[in-house]
Amino acid sequence: MGSGTWSTNVYGAAASYRAASGTSAFDYSDRTTSSAPRHTWAAHPSLDPKGLSVRESRDSDEHPASLAVSVLFDVTGSMGSVPRVLQTKLPELFGLLLRKGYVEHPQILFGAVGDATCDRVPLQIGQFESDNRMDDDLGNILLEGGGGGQMTESYELALYAMARHTSLDCHEKRGRRGYLFLIGDEMPYGKIKAREVRAVFGDHLTEDIPLPAILAELRRKFEVYFIVPAGAAHVGNTAVLGTWRKLLGQNVIELDDLGAVCETIALTIGLGEEAIDLASGLDDLADIGSDAGATVGKALATLGRGSGTVARSTAPLIDGDDRGADGTTRL
Repeated sequence: MGSGTWSTNVYGAAASYRAASGTSAFDYSDRTTSSAPRHTWAAHPSLDPKGLSVRESRDSDEHPASLAVSVLFDVTGSMGSVPRVLQTKLPELFGLLLRKGYVEHPQILFGAVGDATCDRVPLQIGQFESDNRMDDDLGNILLEGGGGGQMTESYELALYAMARHTSLDCHEKRGRRGYLFLIGDEMPYGKIKAREVRAVFGDHLTEDIPLPAILAELRRKFEVYFIVPAGAAHVGNTAVLGTWRKLLGQNVIELDDLGAVCETIALTIGLGEEAIDLASGLDDLADIGSDAGATVGKALATLGRGSGTVARSTAPLIDGDDRGADGTTRL
């Protein structure tokens, strides 16, 4: 996947059509949750991980140096507003990545996380796209709004999917990691359970996988970040933040305003690609008329002090996790 080019005009035309027809950007979810019994709810066929082979981010004549970017968000409970905000902010995300030159050929995958212990749809995974089809993937996500109420969700299944069911030319051809952003406010379960993997993916996994093991595997392919946005139920919870910081070090981002999530993602990528420093990134936000500068500056202050600009290496990757306990890369 990943052909075509993003067009703000196409995005605007689709939004105008939805407004005129009285449908929302999440029509699949709205129709499913309003008219179908809960026990029949299912992932849209384009996002269903059952039988998933691989999601590919590939180079082409059109995009000769693709960069894989994944954004997966918790859709349980209070987190259901996140994809709606993301959908309205897509032009800002692409405006920064492309017009400001942070990344020439981004390919973006959207996905959603629930809870495999109780939800009908614990995981949804889109395709890597370079054009407006990513808006379609985002709009096909089922906003189940479930979760188990125990401050854990199945983020680990998302990590498993991205570690074992993706293939990235940026990594395989150029030794460059893609980016993975998880957006949530709870903790992962401590292991990937074989029975859940069999149920969700159909994979013939015979043993559970400890969470640190799959994370080490994943980080050979992706720079991994966890964003905790304002308005979520467990913002500021020390157990949640402590768990993720133990796993990801500095790559845990606390965000005071959910409306700044796309700008935060864009500047994080700009820092990681060494296209900007934090000050110039904030200048870019002002230049496009964004009022998110103060929020983004606070959220990325640690990355902006330099660690975000050395986190990526063009050196060949080696087996094993090449990061230190604090989350920084050993070059």
